[in-house]
Amino acid sequence: MTTTDFATMTGLELMRWVQTERPTDIPSIGRLLGMRFDEVEHGRIVISLDTRPDFANPLGTVHGGIAATLLDSAMGCAVHTTLPAGTGYTTLELKVNYIRAARTDGQTLTATGTVIHAGRRTATAEGKVLDEQGRLVAHATTTCMIF
Repeated sequence: MTTTDFATMTGLELMRWVQTERPTDIPSIGRLLGMRFDEVEHGRIVISLDTRPDFANPLGTVHGGIAATLLDSAMGCAVHTTLPAGTGYTTLELKVNYIRAARTDGQTLTATGTVIHAGRRTATAEGKVLDEQGRLVAHATTTCMIF
C-alpha cells in the first residue's frame, strides 16, 4: 500500500488496516514501543504493549512517558476513527494522572481510548491504562484539533 492510498481511507479504515496488517516496515512510535491494536471501533481503540527494561525510569519502573504515549496514541487513534478521508488531527492538550507504577518485566499494559466529543474543529477523548491484573496505572483526557 502506498502513502497516496492512505489519503483515500477514512480514519476508521486506516486504523483497521493498521490493526490487520501490523506494518513493521513503516517507522512509527507504535513500532518503536511494540504497540498492538487489539480493538478498533468507531470512536474507541484498545492498544497494548509489553513492558521491557528499556522503558525504565531511574527508579526501575516504567517511565511515565510510556504511559503518556500509550494514552496519547489510544485517544488520538480513537479520534482518528471518527474522521473522514483526507482529514487529520493533532493533540492540542494532554492531561495524564498517574495512579501506580508499572513493572518493566514484560507485563502487558492495555490502554483504551474513547471519544467523548467529535466536532468539526476539535475532538475530546478519555483514556485509561490497566496492568495485567486490571489495576489502573494511569488515566487521561485529550483535546485534538481537526484539520
